[in-house]
Amino acid sequence: MALIGTAEQTRISEAIAEVERGTDAELVTVLAAASDDYRYIPLLWAALVALIVPSALYLTPLSTSWMITAQLATFLVLAVLLQIETLRARLIPKSVRTLRAANMARRQFLEQGLHHTSDDTGVLIFVSEAERYVEILVDRGISAKVDNERWSSIIENFVKDVHDGQVEQGFLTALACCGDILAEAVPKTPDNHNELDNRLILIGYD
Repeated sequence: MALIGTAEQTRISEAIAEVERGTDAELVTVLAAASDDYRYIPLLWAALVALIVPSALYLTPLSTSWMITAQLATFLVLAVLLQIETLRARLIPKSVRTLRAANMARRQFLEQGLHHTSDDTGVLIFVSEAERYVEILVDRGISAKVDNERWSSIIENFVKDVHDGQVEQGFLTALACCGDILAEAVPKTPDNHNELDNRLILIGYD
């Protein structure tokens, strides 16, 4: 289930529309349940432990065939046991979570067509719930006029909101802050029109 419901999604869409009334930028918001299922992580840990088994049993009277059996059994048991969500979550290094979420953010930037806006003014606000990850990605029409450091405090505050379960408020605050920056950097021009959908895009919520 998504962290925010239909009413909250509507308010976020309205906030996007409000921001775009003051800027030529095209904003897209994405909320993902997770950036990966990480099912390969338990297999890697199970394989690592299984590789140690023969060394641990080397000085025992067990035959080679029994050692191989013990090694296989260890792998199979751990491969199943570590798939339990609470256990699997503890096995995933933070660096891996960050990398997967960052990769997904970049895929979404492309998949949502943010690199095809008329003046290269696409802006993605991406959130991955499981990783508690937030990123703001902008196209070159924005990056040429706004230093990346200006997004940092917005992201930092949004991460805190996600951690506290205040995702809607996080989006609304981030949109308002981004709107101020974008209205200054790429103000609205008379012939500019809305190119991308203003709705919040949900991924992995069934």
